[in-house]
Amino acid sequence: MIRSARFAAAGLCLAAGALPALAEEPNIETSLELGMELRVFPGDPAFGSQQDRAASPSFYLEPEITADWNGGDDRFTLVPYARVDQDDDSRTHVDLREANWLHFGDGYDLVVGADKVFWGVTESRHLVDIVNQSDGVEDVDGEDKLGQPMVQLAVPSDLGTFSFFVMPYFRERTFPDADARLSGGARVDGDAQFDADSEEFHPDLAVRWSYVIGDFDVGLSHFHGTSREPRLLALDPANPTNLTPYYDKIDQTGLDLQYTTDAWLWKLEAIGRGGHGDYFPAAVAGFEYTLFGIRGTDMDLGFLAEYQYDGRDEDGSAPGTLANNDTFVGTRLTFNDVDDISILAGAVVDNEDGSTLLSLEAERRIGDAWKVEAVARFFLNADRENALKVLERDDFVSLTLIRYF
Repeated sequence: MIRSARFAAAGLCLAAGALPALAEEPNIETSLELGMELRVFPGDPAFGSQQDRAASPSFYLEPEITADWNGGDDRFTLVPYARVDQDDDSRTHVDLREANWLHFGDGYDLVVGADKVFWGVTESRHLVDIVNQSDGVEDVDGEDKLGQPMVQLAVPSDLGTFSFFVMPYFRERTFPDADARLSGGARVDGDAQFDADSEEFHPDLAVRWSYVIGDFDVGLSHFHGTSREPRLLALDPANPTNLTPYYDKIDQTGLDLQYTTDAWLWKLEAIGRGGHGDYFPAAVAGFEYTLFGIRGTDMDLGFLAEYQYDGRDEDGSAPGTLANNDTFVGTRLTFNDVDDISILAGAVVDNEDGSTLLSLEAERRIGDAWKVEAVARFFLNADRENALKVLERDDFVSLTLIRYF
């Protein structure tokens, strides 16, 4: 909580210090998202230190406040987030997802403060998406992100959009408690170590160019700074399940490419990274094919397939990864109705040992103010040498009821 409070103060001061004087009365809008989640674990835990409770409830709230002025050229956005979990103290946390000032200038856009930025096009793994840190206690898929303090300058032109980022403060990844499910029985030390002498205050720099060329959407990026992926080190031989995060300094060059033709989307994300042992490449490539208006209805059915490759060393000089030689297949059903019903099912299979992560996500609205989401994760056929092995008895199904105000 100390680090979270320090970040919250830094993010608010960074944004507030850059705000211009108000030329008119601001237009203020507020909203609130309140969620009630129940996770059900049908199996017994694999480790004696983990809580043996089949159902685990939690609650979260996410308010959003926006203020526009100067004819819409300036906007302040504040999106705090808080979750309370019955069984995982680390999952009980507070974050500033956004706390920033956005200014639309003459030929440029400027963002100052905490923000969330997404790069990438693929479904199963977002290799080039490196600006924000993963919120590891929300889910195991890495889709949830912590707010990142930054100064972002975007300059659109006839040659594409050039974006520049300065990130003065680093966010550490969050991990479940050792006694919580999905922890793998490991206790991750909160006292992280850093390659940079200035630790979390080492400035990170990034630049990205994006452009639409006919049917191609292209993005090129480079990141210099502290890796969002930590190496987890067992520094105490007497307690090998007590792990300490170590954050290296890296350089990463990324490419994201999408080609659209009729019902096909062809996708590629590729990186080259230095700073984690030997320089290595990694890539995700595949396609999404959609059948529109199936059987004369408004529903669309999509088929997805992607291959994941990662060439990092396995000698401990780089963080471990599950996605070094894997195949993802999935399907997406979108009803295109007033309830916004959608279903996504997919599996990532290790091509060497058959270890499989099976996922199902579904959602629908209930009227104008309610929404229900269902998520299921199953860890199947986990090989004893695969990192997925520690989660094989943590299959779970979660149901979230969301109320919008």
